Amino acid sequence: MKANTEIVDRMPDNADKFLDPFFKRFELRHAPQPLQLNERVTKNYRFPTLYSDVTCAIGIFMCDYQQAKAILPHPGLRPVRMTKGRSLVVFSCYEYKNVMNVLPYNEISMMIPVLNEPKLDLPILPMVAAGFFPSMGYYVFSMPVTSKENQLRGNKIWGLPKVTEDIDVTEDRGDCVTVAHDSDGAAYFELRVPMAGAPSKFDVSTNLYSKLENRFLTSRTNFTASFNVNKHMGVLFKKGAKPDRPYLKLGNSPRSTLLRGLEIEEQPFQFRYAKHMNAAFDLPYKVV
Repeated sequence: MKANTEIVDRMPDNADKFLDPFFKRFELRHAPQPLQLNERVTKNYRFPTLYSDVTCAIGIFMCDYQQAKAILPHPGLRPVRMTKGRSLVVFSCYEYKNVMNVLPYNEISMMIPVLNEPKLDLPILPMVAAGFFPSMGYYVFSMPVTSKENQLRGNKIWGLPKVTEDIDVTEDRGDCVTVAHDSDGAAYFELRVPMAGAPSKFDVSTNLYSKLENRFLTSRTNFTASFNVNKHMGVLFKKGAKPDRPYLKLGNSPRSTLLRGLEIEEQPFQFRYAKHMNAAFDLPYKVV
């Protein structure tokens, strides 16, 4: 999808796309103030932002723990520890076909799983038993998106590091392929996620951490879907394992410099793919 830099006055009337019982969990309300997007356009969105019929492709990879820790914005945040001096980096690629009162767009959320001032800093367990770790969540360190409007929403409301770029989401030989292009049109990120896998039902509510100017924000994100999952548990015991084929490709663009610095391993830890995810992302509920 090509980047859309136009910001229009209208807000799509698409409430009929959000009739699934999942959406009845949330009471929509306006933010305290309408959002001024530019000198001409101000919009009074309702929150949480609702998403329906989302194509979601997720790749989870091992990365260096110290490098992941170095990019976190708050001293209380710690990457979730894995084995052999590693943490995780998560790439969640979205094709948002229906967004409440917002035009469709594509997005990639590049995240580090974290704990916020944890009483127990145990390895691995927060990823498999998040309910026992209430501060478990994710810090987004990069977030390309195809919509300028949604870049501004993310920047101004949550302090998310969104930037408007071309993002293609296609299907190729059983893979969902997501490619992000920098401002010069060069592909700097490509992720291939197998669409087939073991079906697993997810119904998740978790924290998303961000920094807006000098304020540290905590927001709640929720999603539900049946994902096709592929796990490669062997990487817990072997560092630097080689995959059967390339799944993640990073270009030479300056946009990939931060990614390369994480020392991401080639062999994926886990893939998840869903064709029809429903989700909701709310305003920050904690600001420090």
